[in-house]
Amino acid sequence: MSLTRRKFTQTVGGSMATAVLPLFTQTARAATTLTLGHGAAPGNPRALGADKFAELVAAGTNGEIKINVAGSEQLGNDVAMLTSVRTGVLDFTINSQGAVGGIAPEINALGLPFLFNDAAHAYKVLSGPIGSNLVERIRSQDLTVLDWWDNGIRQITNSKKPIAEPHDLAGMKIRTPADAMTIDIFKELGAATEQIAFSELYIALQQGVVDGQENPLANIASSKLYEVNPYISLSGHKWESTPFIASVSVRKRVSEDQWQVIIDAAKQAGNLQRELMAQADEKYLGEFETNGDLNINQVNKTAFREATKPVLDKWRAKPFGDFVSMLIEAAVA
Repeated sequence: MSLTRRKFTQTVGGSMATAVLPLFTQTARAATTLTLGHGAAPGNPRALGADKFAELVAAGTNGEIKINVAGSEQLGNDVAMLTSVRTGVLDFTINSQGAVGGIAPEINALGLPFLFNDAAHAYKVLSGPIGSNLVERIRSQDLTVLDWWDNGIRQITNSKKPIAEPHDLAGMKIRTPADAMTIDIFKELGAATEQIAFSELYIALQQGVVDGQENPLANIASSKLYEVNPYISLSGHKWESTPFIASVSVRKRVSEDQWQVIIDAAKQAGNLQRELMAQADEKYLGEFETNGDLNINQVNKTAFREATKPVLDKWRAKPFGDFVSMLIEAAVA
């Protein structure tokens, strides 16, 4: 006797529904899948940290929570992913300072020119009242900061010439993220700025839409920007955080124990990501310096500091100027 789909449905519905449905319900409740989006290329410390986070959550919850990781802007750029997290469409995003600054502009002050000597200096400041203050400001926008990851000390690349003095940037078109602080810095340095999605940056540089860009060495390497920007000038003009953010809806979908696993995993993976970023600076600088096709130079940091001083005054005058002053004081303490 052949068993049609209709006959099978009738048989299951009539005699086996009470036995089968509870099993399906139990299975569905036993495993929860959450999604994490980020914009980094494969092999980038942010991508490796995201994969580690997924691994730690799976292990810590005995497989009850699975994290699907979507990198390389598969789910949109940082602004789009942040919007998705705010609306609960996306569960997590390892995002950018500039995008988060769109809803909490105070965070962009972390990128004040030459504020931090290195990432360790920045994390010392973020571990105190400054970090707590930012977490609360972002929480008011219905977002939870799980940890502060590292987006590095940033350097300038271009296709034209070495950048040694601020006036070398005059007339150049420099891609920056949609970050008010970075835009202000490069305007003071005399450059014209363009905001282009990171996923489109390589092509924009290759086609001459812009002359150059700024990023940490890890991003320059993982996205192979040096192939189309052979001049790498070690400006170290600012540091940026990488906020790891969760939707408030995640907390409602997991148990108390699972939520603690998520928090711990974000911090453990963050430790790895920060370590990889530190290693990347040394590794890629060595590789770039031995690459005969590239030109590596130091900038006159004294001149760059002087040229960008107006940025500090501009940001102190903003409505959240008290926070900016508190941040500067914490950085020099």
